[in-house]
Amino acid sequence: MNFKEQLSGYPILEIVAKAAAELGVEAYVIGGFVRDLILKRDSKDIDIVSIGSGIELAELVASQLGPDVFVSIFKTFGTAQIRQGELEIEFVGARKESYRSDSRKPAVEDGTLADDQNRRDFTINAMGISLDKKSFGELIDPFDGMKDLRKKIIRTPLEPEITFSDDPLRMMRAIRFASQLNFDIEPDTFDAIVKMKDRISIVSMERISDELNKIILSKTPSYGFKLLFHAGLLEIIFPEMIELQGVENIEGKGHKDNFYHTLQVLDNVSQHTNDLWLRWAAILHDIAKPATKKFDKKIGWSFHNHEEVGARMVPVIFRRMKLPLNEKMRFVKKLVRLHLRPIVLSKEQITDSAMRRLLVEAGEDIEALMKLCRADITSKNPEKVKRYLHNFDLVEKKLKDLEERDKLRNFQPVITGEMIMEAFGLKPAKEVGIIKEIVREAILEGAIPNEYEQAFAYMIREGEKMGLKAQ
Repeated sequence: MNFKEQLSGYPILEIVAKAAAELGVEAYVIGGFVRDLILKRDSKDIDIVSIGSGIELAELVASQLGPDVFVSIFKTFGTAQIRQGELEIEFVGARKESYRSDSRKPAVEDGTLADDQNRRDFTINAMGISLDKKSFGELIDPFDGMKDLRKKIIRTPLEPEITFSDDPLRMMRAIRFASQLNFDIEPDTFDAIVKMKDRISIVSMERISDELNKIILSKTPSYGFKLLFHAGLLEIIFPEMIELQGVENIEGKGHKDNFYHTLQVLDNVSQHTNDLWLRWAAILHDIAKPATKKFDKKIGWSFHNHEEVGARMVPVIFRRMKLPLNEKMRFVKKLVRLHLRPIVLSKEQITDSAMRRLLVEAGEDIEALMKLCRADITSKNPEKVKRYLHNFDLVEKKLKDLEERDKLRNFQPVITGEMIMEAFGLKPAKEVGIIKEIVREAILEGAIPNEYEQAFAYMIREGEKMGLKAQ
């Protein structure tokens, strides 16, 4: 099978072929690029394997591309990278690898193309295409990767237990590819993941979270999470999520399975956004339900204050999973804390005061919060879903009208603590904070507009009620 015509869309490969011929070495494009070329998926990463020095080949290719092309060289790994537009091309010499049981870092030595293909994780990633002048475009597929692509199967080229023992991160990668491509994992391969799951403990959490994020960003992330759950990996890498699973019944009253509810919310959000952190908010929105679950004979099950407890859990989980502790974490924390607020508003008579408070607290993240809340409607009763969504439409219209009128998205009261101290001749004291809060509440309740003259006059009146005298 020849892919010369498909390769013509990538002029860089002709340059690599020419450079390899000048050096007298064989070169092949291999791995994910070949897989995606066959599947007609966009791919920005090209892996080149040479039977010789990958660094030397990269340097010659760069020199032929022009004086402004920079080569990143990683001598420790024997690799080099070149960026060409949106493409990132990595060069490596063919390698043979062997592993110790206590490490996922292999001992590496020079090898043949067959050695290099043997070390690949899955058959669909082990295919190569020749860049040699005589066989340019010819497919080298020793493990029937094409057959597995047609059957939509994830399978290891060698014995799966050996593959996963050598590099346990491949267990996460198997599930990631299954989730991204909507493929099945071949039964023996999946059984090996179940058997070898404890080996994941030797992999750094940074690498695990990187694969987990790719699963979360797949089209239907619930599929990947179900595979992680049934393989036993989720319990090891994300125990808080496992605790959501299951239904408890007392006196004939049960609650919904919050694990599968969470996966449905995640899928719902994923239909409308590629935002990784909004998807994380979907994953964590009910994370504190196990910790707050209580049964009452009259009302049944409750999860009181789970949004506040969940918000406090977010930085703990992010820290352990080596996720960013910056504004991305704060965004997720905010949405977890606020996720019930629009739902409550949609059930009750909507007041301007409640709407103002929600706008102020959500700020620039109000649209993301509303997406999460819409996704959180997972009832099996279509009429109930329709009713809730209609109520959300009313809430969103009210929010939009209030925002246009009151400009509350980045709300700051016009009266500051410094103004209060100057007006009453005060030094920093609790009275300053009390007056500031009174003015803030009056603005949010709609008693006064957030405008200087009226707010200042209100501040003076309230201060005088407390026995203070304006200067």
